[in-house]
Amino acid sequence: MARPLKILSVAAEAHPFAKTGGLGDVCGALPLAHHRLGHDVRCVLPHYSSLTPALHRNGIENTGRTLSIPVGIANPQATLHLAHLQNRVPLYLIGNDFYFGRKGLYGEGGTDYPDNASRFSFFCRAALEWCKATRFQPDIIHCHDWQAGLVPAYLKLVYQDDPFFKNTRTLFTIHNLGYQGNFDASALSTVHLPADAFHSQGLEFHGRFSFLKAGLVYSNLLTTVSKRYRQEILLAENGFQMDGILRDRKENLYGVLNGVDYEEWNPENDPWIPAPFDSGNLKGKALCREALLKELRLKVPARQPLVAMVTRLSWQKGIDLVQKGFDQIMKEAVGLVLLGVGDPAYEAFFTEQAQRYAGRFACRLAFDEGLAHRIIAGSDLLLMPSVYEPCGLTQMYALRYGTVPVARSVGGLADTVKNFNPETGRGTGFNFRRFELKYLVQSLRKATGLFADRTQWRRLMQNGMSQNLSWKRAATEYIRLYRKTLRET
Repeated sequence: MARPLKILSVAAEAHPFAKTGGLGDVCGALPLAHHRLGHDVRCVLPHYSSLTPALHRNGIENTGRTLSIPVGIANPQATLHLAHLQNRVPLYLIGNDFYFGRKGLYGEGGTDYPDNASRFSFFCRAALEWCKATRFQPDIIHCHDWQAGLVPAYLKLVYQDDPFFKNTRTLFTIHNLGYQGNFDASALSTVHLPADAFHSQGLEFHGRFSFLKAGLVYSNLLTTVSKRYRQEILLAENGFQMDGILRDRKENLYGVLNGVDYEEWNPENDPWIPAPFDSGNLKGKALCREALLKELRLKVPARQPLVAMVTRLSWQKGIDLVQKGFDQIMKEAVGLVLLGVGDPAYEAFFTEQAQRYAGRFACRLAFDEGLAHRIIAGSDLLLMPSVYEPCGLTQMYALRYGTVPVARSVGGLADTVKNFNPETGRGTGFNFRRFELKYLVQSLRKATGLFADRTQWRRLMQNGMSQNLSWKRAATEYIRLYRKTLRET
């Protein structure tokens, strides 16, 4: 029997402590899945000041340790506090009030903090120094997105002769290629990486210094969060100018579909929803819909589906398409609810529409975990018209709750939402390929048309609820990849 692995997860987010989107969900769930498989997993996370409420709920311990981390001409101190994911997986918080004692994680008011290069180089270097300070020698360091991209670079360019990391390998996961952590070339000296690594095969990216490219170039293996997205990012149209680098490394690039934490998202015992239900007894879902309509002051007849959008309000999520066709969408026999925050222009638009369509459209501009669960449970349809979608988790949650996705067939949406065929009874939702309003409306009409056929609709709901999209599947695949890189290097 293969020995358990020592795994370190390095990420800027982890639910329930810090989350702006899917990255937080993944980095809060995957370590728990690896723990359940018997592996020794630890996590490191920046100690943001906004963590306070979650820490009060989950508990925190001051380890009393501090680390001195070189940044520019200074050596700022990193404090270390210990918390846990679901009282199981140790999560170490790397603190420094100057870097992380702010309102936002990456910026405020839609603008990134100008010193993000310093902030996250400090975090990456501190993660490695934490390993040495605690004598935790990881077999694998799993790095997530650009904020952790310097970890592989430090190992290859700074710690290459350090015997402590002699047997440590890295895996870098691209959660969203559109977020790259690109900075002025002058930041290279601030983060203490060698100047001779600033070239086209190293850290240089169109004259700038790129955290994401550091992860892509210096990690032993690369993954992204669905098989379809892996194919898409190898093409110029979806590669955000990183496609050439990815094609060079395509033999070491894998697509691993994200999973769902069914302890967190399970309609049979979800504490956030007013009534439990499962695929064999859907009465509770009807009660969830009634309660949601009351909570949001909506009046949607039982014969009409309630459509949900639980999303970040950004162009990537296809909000432009929804904005353009909002009146046309509202002409359909549906109610609509939106939960999310993001671009102020989108927020203003939907606030105005909520007044125009009072009683049929409700808008909540907030990050509200409980309301997200109630919306997913109480809605009939989920709308996801993304421009691109590396994986998408909301459609996976919706499938589990019998909420049928209407989604654009890209990335992880293409891997998880299959068109329903009334003749065969197979399929889990409704999808469309071209990013055009008429195709979105056509798919929505197909869904609303089928909604009237309660027998077929029930079958469609049950198809989705029976999908196995658990983290155990994904975590097992990651273990296979960890062992692969340990064997080959």
